[in-house]
Amino acid sequence: MNVLAIDQGTSATKALLVGPGGAVLGAAEVPVRTRSVGTDGVEADPEELFGSVVAAGARALAAAAAPAHAVALANQGETVLAWDRATGAPLTPAIVWQDRRAAGVCRRLAGRAEELAAITGLRLDPYFAAPKMTWLRENSGPGGVVTTTDTWLLRRLGADYVTDAATASRTMLLDLDTVTWSATACEAFGVDPGSLPAVSDCAGVVGETSAFGRPLPVAGIAVDQQAALFGERCLAAGDAKCTYGTGAFLLVNTGAPAVRSSAGLSASVAWRTGGAATYCLDGQVYTAGSAVRWLAGIGVLAAPAELDAVGGMVPDTGGVIFVPALAGLGAPVWKPGARGMFTGMHLGTSREHLARAVAEGIAASVTLLASAAAADLGSPLTSLRVDGGLTRSRLLVQAQADLLQVPVLIFRSPDATALGVAALARLGISGPASAGEALGPAGAEEVVEPAITADEAAERMTAFRSALELVVAQ
Repeated sequence: MNVLAIDQGTSATKALLVGPGGAVLGAAEVPVRTRSVGTDGVEADPEELFGSVVAAGARALAAAAAPAHAVALANQGETVLAWDRATGAPLTPAIVWQDRRAAGVCRRLAGRAEELAAITGLRLDPYFAAPKMTWLRENSGPGGVVTTTDTWLLRRLGADYVTDAATASRTMLLDLDTVTWSATACEAFGVDPGSLPAVSDCAGVVGETSAFGRPLPVAGIAVDQQAALFGERCLAAGDAKCTYGTGAFLLVNTGAPAVRSSAGLSASVAWRTGGAATYCLDGQVYTAGSAVRWLAGIGVLAAPAELDAVGGMVPDTGGVIFVPALAGLGAPVWKPGARGMFTGMHLGTSREHLARAVAEGIAASVTLLASAAAADLGSPLTSLRVDGGLTRSRLLVQAQADLLQVPVLIFRSPDATALGVAALARLGISGPASAGEALGPAGAEEVVEPAITADEAAERMTAFRSALELVVAQ
């Protein structure tokens, strides 16, 4: 069975036609744009998102010259919009997961933060979908329904009015233990539970689409990071991966039942198949690839692809430390109003030092997340699987291995999300005996080992934490 797997992301939509065994028969990518609105707003054009899904899928099929037998969709997770359920027409821009304008909603609900965290597993923060949904209602009028983008895309494709359990768990409206909409959480955010989509398994048919020719079942649906966790075979409790794209996202499989983090991480559904949920802990660095693009935008790099060429010209950062809080701080600090910072600059600081500091700052931020996961799990990570476009930077990947002091395994493909959601579709339609069979044979992974001592790594992390404290204190 060939699955047309579509990964609708923040900066691009990727489509892969995935054959049996995980073979990629054809691929295409269509860029999408976000726009900044003031200091805290980040929006996208919904029609551009939908158009990119159709275009990328059609191009992947053309490149493959082979038929698809099912369609799978991975989504951005916390991005929301209002739309007319009768016509499918968008009524607002898509409010992107990086948008911070719902901070006021979170301040209003601060007295209920612990109650909501106990129900949903999530910290009260504008990163998640429910605060954005409330903000959108209050600032755009009462028309239409407000959902995450996956539900709208699925309806536009012709599928049912659904969201998957993993995406639903990123809203702050889902009871994490029962995997059903929480009346208490909905009341807190002023959301009518009856307006919300049905919560579906991640593997299973949720309708069909004719957007790519003949009618095809839509079978695999998942939020992007959890799809990547599945795609990278993090199938056992304790397995961890980090995706480096626009942001950096660390997820650790915790199995079942759901656990709550005591170290500042989020708890979510990793995937639900056959009605049974597997859970994960996660943390995020809001600006990773976007920090590198920012560095190019201000002229430190001629282009983002120059990160290694420029940063590799110096052996270290020259004492410069970068805290990548350009869109606030998520886990484990949770300070949405934080701003990025370079520290330790002097007259000898060069653009090469700044470039290297950005790579090391991203790696140090992920290391903090891994330390939080270790505190929750009771033992440190023994390795970290990594994927995403930024893993092409060996400067970043080596810094990650150095600071974590464990092997970093670079996934064989930059498209773990698409491969993961394709495997979920295969699991839902053809019913292979195991997730491993649905994923196909494991491919070779490049292993990057630490190149500095544990004492050196600890010294660098101490310096980074000191810089982070300055950011938090702003």
